[in-house]
Amino acid sequence: MVTNLGSYEKIYQAHTWDIPEYFNMGVDVCDKQAATTPDKLALIVVDDETGDTEYRFSDLRDLSNQLANVLISQGLGRTDRLGILLSQSAEAALSHIAAWKMGGISIPLFTLFGEDALRFRLQNSGAKMLVTDSLNLAKIEAIRADLPNLERILLVDGNQGTDGVVDFWAEVKQASARFKPLETKSEDPAFIVYTSGTTGNPKGALHAHRTLFGHLTGMELFHDFLPQADDRMWTPADWAWIAGLMNCLMCSWHHGVTNLAYRAKKYDPQAALRLMAKYKVRNIFMPPTALNLMRSVEDIPGFGVNLRTIAVAGEPMGVELLDWARQHLGVTCNEFYGQTECNLIITNCQKIMAVKPGSMGKPAPGHQIAIIDNLGHVLPPGEEGQIAVKAPDPVMLLEYWDNPKATKEKYKNGWLLTGDDGKMDADGYFWFVGRADDVITSAGYRIGPGEIEDCLCTHPAVSLAAAIGVPDPVRTEAIKVFILLKPGYRGTEQLEHEIRAHVKTRLSPHEYPRLIEFVDNLPLTATNKIKRKDLRDAELKKMNE
Repeated sequence: MVTNLGSYEKIYQAHTWDIPEYFNMGVDVCDKQAATTPDKLALIVVDDETGDTEYRFSDLRDLSNQLANVLISQGLGRTDRLGILLSQSAEAALSHIAAWKMGGISIPLFTLFGEDALRFRLQNSGAKMLVTDSLNLAKIEAIRADLPNLERILLVDGNQGTDGVVDFWAEVKQASARFKPLETKSEDPAFIVYTSGTTGNPKGALHAHRTLFGHLTGMELFHDFLPQADDRMWTPADWAWIAGLMNCLMCSWHHGVTNLAYRAKKYDPQAALRLMAKYKVRNIFMPPTALNLMRSVEDIPGFGVNLRTIAVAGEPMGVELLDWARQHLGVTCNEFYGQTECNLIITNCQKIMAVKPGSMGKPAPGHQIAIIDNLGHVLPPGEEGQIAVKAPDPVMLLEYWDNPKATKEKYKNGWLLTGDDGKMDADGYFWFVGRADDVITSAGYRIGPGEIEDCLCTHPAVSLAAAIGVPDPVRTEAIKVFILLKPGYRGTEQLEHEIRAHVKTRLSPHEYPRLIEFVDNLPLTATNKIKRKDLRDAELKKMNE
């Protein structure tokens, strides 16, 4: 655990990794806690229809033991893959823990995935079993013939009598709560998280049990030295993604912190505020987009939310959003940076360092970060290049599943390449410029879309904005923005002029949008990141028609 030594520099310099040869994440986040604080509340599952259910750490230990016995009895062996197609729920958490304790490899799967997305992931991973519910079973049955490796489906809400489908809870209740977890090595595989697949098919990032250690220093800092006595964690990010699963759930359970599970069909900022107030949530992870949508809610202090920390990531957070959160939520947000393959490597911690609006912060203790050029050479402060992480590092993926070529291409000169462009300033703070394929090249300038979007969101009429580059015969690319307006505003020609002037005066004349389109919605990923690629593809298609 990171100790507050009074300054970032002292903490970073004092840190050394102490990774044991043998380590099991399931034991660490569950059995370890149950042995010391068995009655500590581990999870509150909020259900608006059936009522809430609470689980102590001793409950998680016993139930995951029972489930591990079920998985083995149904034929899951060491390193076999277990798909988990569930939203935030006790069953999802138990499935991960049980798989890890018996040496299996879990695969979180997002419930909004369609048949094609599920087919690819289950085929590619060769998943032998799947845990899901009746709502998602129909999608699996539609592609079952394409999944020869899938032998069993455990259904959490009953058994429909389908061949190869068994009742999750009926089996668990009959199983023994006595189970001896497998003695796994820290380097043994634990789970596969698939990337978002913005270019080509998604890649499966295979992570080892040791990745938990690699996550901890960043997580402890961006939650201002978690754990504190009254900490309680919630995130709207689904546990199917590494941000929800590791940044929030598993890292906080390592420290015995209570978590909230809530299955929201759609993110609603007012519902989120009511939830945080009712359940006394103290720590949250929010993508900036989710916070931006919260800005339209009136009288936020009136909801009674009492947060201690807000961690943000996924898109750059500018000065306006930072100031808004301080004013309306009473918290200085700590922005951080990571990705599926190498998570939580850069962070802010307002307790020990100045938070520079728009900066991702400094390297989390134990991680060595640099900006490098295309040849793998480290660039000096102020120069733009690719954000890279020195290997080896405990938070890094083991490999891309069944993709040695992509694994090899992920590294250059001993550095893991993130695929994101950025820069480091003279004080050692890192700044996100954009995905390598998101950066706009216009009239010789390289322009990051995040800065434009942040500026647009400071206009009183703008709720959300996305900026992309579209082909231009003179400038290479012209800047086009898509704007979601706040209630009460209309997309008029006059408003377009105002918005252009707003960006010209607040940013730079070369960064103002020549093209503006007002939209009713924007394409977002499951973690509320703007899908700029979808917008670019749609524009190119229109231009070629």
